[in-house]
Amino acid sequence: MGLAARNRFDALTLRPWIVAGQAVGWLDAERAALLTRWPQWFEIGADRVGLCDTLNNAAARTAALEEVIARLADEGHIRGWRDERFTVDTGWGTPPLALIERAAARFFGIRTYAAHMNGIIDAPEAMLWLARRAESKPIDPGMWDSLVAGGIGHGFDARGALEKECWEEAGIRAGLTTGLVERGTLDVLRAVPEGIQNETLFVFDLTLPADFLPVNQDGEVAGHLRANVDTALDIMADCAMTVDATLVTLDALQRLVPQRFAPDNNR
Repeated sequence: MGLAARNRFDALTLRPWIVAGQAVGWLDAERAALLTRWPQWFEIGADRVGLCDTLNNAAARTAALEEVIARLADEGHIRGWRDERFTVDTGWGTPPLALIERAAARFFGIRTYAAHMNGIIDAPEAMLWLARRAESKPIDPGMWDSLVAGGIGHGFDARGALEKECWEEAGIRAGLTTGLVERGTLDVLRAVPEGIQNETLFVFDLTLPADFLPVNQDGEVAGHLRANVDTALDIMADCAMTVDATLVTLDALQRLVPQRFAPDNNR
């Protein structure tokens, strides 16, 4: 699907993060300066930040980064610790160059991956289930989101990660997830308070029975909403939905009600 969202991102103000000779992330000047305390592991230049080549395998890089990230988290530069590892790589399916704590992914601006599912209601009128993120979430608390969405940690594929989240976030049992339909990918590249969000979203649809009621299991969802097209569009217009979910939901609506997005439609 190509690049779907690229706002507030200026490569000229950032430095690429180089690992094993490959550009894998982005750092701003402030965050790059924080890494100068570890000259044994980082080479800080005017136009790049490199992880030293003496760290010549994934295990060594992971160990060094663990120490750095733990210190930065203790000092408050990295927040929302998840105790979950993300892969540092050059693209989906490529060998990991290192593993890092999920909370540090945006600090280093690495490519991350997430799975989003549109919960489409089997009804005469086009309708979707939306989820409101819990206020305790470290990112985008209280905002509307896809019915099911989650980051893809190390060791998971997109479908496996989503099936796990289906139960945890909405109480969707395995029997229903057999109907998951993959719809492709969307990409997000933007500056955020935590650093850079550089993320590929794997998009899925799941048609749910009209009488299905989502029930959160893990405390990360504050509530759910059965939304028709107008309600969903109003929520997005009010900027009350996450950027990721806005892209995913718009993608679904363009397929469900293409006439609403025709050039001559004023709504």
